[in-house]
Amino acid sequence: MIFNSFQFLIFFPVVLAVYYILPSQKYRIWFLLAASCYFYMSFIPVYVIILIISGFVDYTGSNLIDKYKDNAKIKRLCFLVPIVVDLLLLGYFKYAYFTAGIINFFGLKFGLDPIVLPKIILPIGISFHTFQGIGYMIDVYKGNVQVEKNPVIYTVYLMFFPQLVAGPIERPDNLLPQLKTKHSFRADNFTEGIKLILRGFIKKLVVADLTARFVNAVYNNPENATGPLVIAATVLFAFQIYCDFSGYTDIAAGCARMMGIKLIKNFDRPYTSKSIKEFWSRWHISLSGWFRDYLYIPLGGNRVPVPRYLMNIAVVFLLSGLWHGADWTFIIWGALHAFYQIAGYLTRGAREKIYARLKIDSKGRLAAAWKNICTFILVGFAWIFFRANDVSELGILLNRLFFSWPSGLGQIAASFGSIGYGAPQIAVTILSVYIISVLDFFPGALSSAQKPNGKLHFLYLNKYVLALWIIAFAWLILLAGDGAGAFIYFQF
Repeated sequence: MIFNSFQFLIFFPVVLAVYYILPSQKYRIWFLLAASCYFYMSFIPVYVIILIISGFVDYTGSNLIDKYKDNAKIKRLCFLVPIVVDLLLLGYFKYAYFTAGIINFFGLKFGLDPIVLPKIILPIGISFHTFQGIGYMIDVYKGNVQVEKNPVIYTVYLMFFPQLVAGPIERPDNLLPQLKTKHSFRADNFTEGIKLILRGFIKKLVVADLTARFVNAVYNNPENATGPLVIAATVLFAFQIYCDFSGYTDIAAGCARMMGIKLIKNFDRPYTSKSIKEFWSRWHISLSGWFRDYLYIPLGGNRVPVPRYLMNIAVVFLLSGLWHGADWTFIIWGALHAFYQIAGYLTRGAREKIYARLKIDSKGRLAAAWKNICTFILVGFAWIFFRANDVSELGILLNRLFFSWPSGLGQIAASFGSIGYGAPQIAVTILSVYIISVLDFFPGALSSAQKPNGKLHFLYLNKYVLALWIIAFAWLILLAGDGAGAFIYFQF
């Protein structure tokens, strides 16, 4: 089931009520396991077996690592086997078609018969729980966390339903201790959880699903697009994917908070970033942190000669692109972000000299605004590669972006009208983007009765103004109509 479904609106209140009714944490952890299994099985029931296999292998391997911690060879073997199993499961379900396609491409040149695979349906969120399990194994192997002896607690750690299918990718030192603690009902947790859930639904239903209509109309018909349409659709996709993904994270964090559990932060106003490096410290923080701690730093990070340092950046971003999907568009997207980072590192001295020659404070407001705009443009351009359905359509989109421009404002307006977007639709879309800008740039907008400078600011909401906003949001959700759909990151 997905969060924005009637089924979940019944499921979660029942889970929450039973969770607090149960008298001990022992019963609660078993109940969370059952609830998480039911939640995951609502997608494709048989695929819960993959989670069980992965969990069993990781649990067994981690406990054997602890048992043979003084025997380096056995300890290493007990570490490598679960990692290999996890990666083989991920590789088969997510990358089998992609790999077979590459082999067949070269095989046909040598007259080899093509590899034909059976139909493979990608398990929901397999990349997320695989990385969570691998991260746990690495931490246990390095001695960063104590091994979990209780198989039920570890399985819930791997399958905790709020963040099971789209993260955040949790760390054992954060989630495991909370799963062992009995949480009493607290009004502040309940209130904060409701605010997070409301915020997430606003992002998903009011912004992501509304902007998706325009984005899909352009990206699914690239032959009919024009340069202005590609730019508009790409800007809106930047907001769509952010609101879709961070909206899921907010709902997940809100549900967990209502049970007394705090998930790690996954987003921090990424579009306010002033560099690509800063963007990746604010976007999908749990994945960026995973690659930093478990790949980038072990490769040497920035503590190596410059060529090796730049190579480390390239490796991390190429693998990050591949993590997102088994398609060349994702790999190119990752490579483009690697290029951004490398180019930024190599040109930082020249850029400082330019600021000095123009007598602009490189740390002042003007420079900050310019850096923010440039970063958004670079990130937005890369989103074209991410969103394109395949490489051939990517080529069409880039061609339309650079070489298909109407001669006047009238023709530009006509191109928008050709995909069913007139003034009312544009106004509603702009309003939805404004709403998320308010929520992101003014974090207190869903706080209760904050009065900056002694006056009630129009962006801050007491309980009466909040009621009016909810009515407005409900109206916008009704406008969204059948635009609601699954979360984008479920496919990863």
